[in-house]
Amino acid sequence: MAQTERNNLAIYDDVADRWWSDDIRWVRTLKNMVPARLSGFDKSIDWHDNKGLDLGCAGGFMAEAIHDRGAKVTGIDPAADAIKAAEAHAAATSRDIAYDVGVGENLPYDDASFDAVVCVDVLEHVSDLAKVTQEIARVLKPGGILLFDTINRNPIARFVTITVAENILRILPKGTHDPAMFIKPSELREQLQKAGLEPGKTVGMGPRGINRRGDFVFGKLPGTFVIFMGTARKSGVLS
Repeated sequence: MAQTERNNLAIYDDVADRWWSDDIRWVRTLKNMVPARLSGFDKSIDWHDNKGLDLGCAGGFMAEAIHDRGAKVTGIDPAADAIKAAEAHAAATSRDIAYDVGVGENLPYDDASFDAVVCVDVLEHVSDLAKVTQEIARVLKPGGILLFDTINRNPIARFVTITVAENILRILPKGTHDPAMFIKPSELREQLQKAGLEPGKTVGMGPRGINRRGDFVFGKLPGTFVIFMGTARKSGVLS
């Protein structure tokens, strides 16, 4: 039996033409996480007229959400077909969002370009976490903020994301994650500080119920042992 390829980023391009169709369960799951993410992030930022970068935007769920809160949004992702889907949906819904194909290790933006960087469901996939955090710090303005979530590295997180989500419930494609790439909160805090960002508190996020379609509804959880979300701020004052 062939071994499952882990951290398979091709899944985002594979479904790009149906990203906004609402007929793929795992894509709906990503969409369903947006309200929970915003409920946490909104406490740390007033989006109106701020320049925001959605790093790892895929087909544009978070990019459109923060655009609708008044941010001036750019999205970037290595999945070129997903970016095309994001561009098409933004155009069809009259949203002024700029999209680029690229990676977090080498962002094609000038220093101090953004008031905020959103990075959700991304850090556990990148090839060089230190480089990505350095690039985030570089493109943030003084006083700017990183808003993120990622997956903790421990046996519980591995069981939930691989055994349950991929193998049993099949709400994620097999190979979506490589548990070896999950990140302990202490490790991420260290990398953020090395990059010149001051981490804030982290909180847990996960399923809080099920909607009429049988999909999970997400919200804040007391524990950070699976998904944890938080912020980090660059020193200085926003101009």
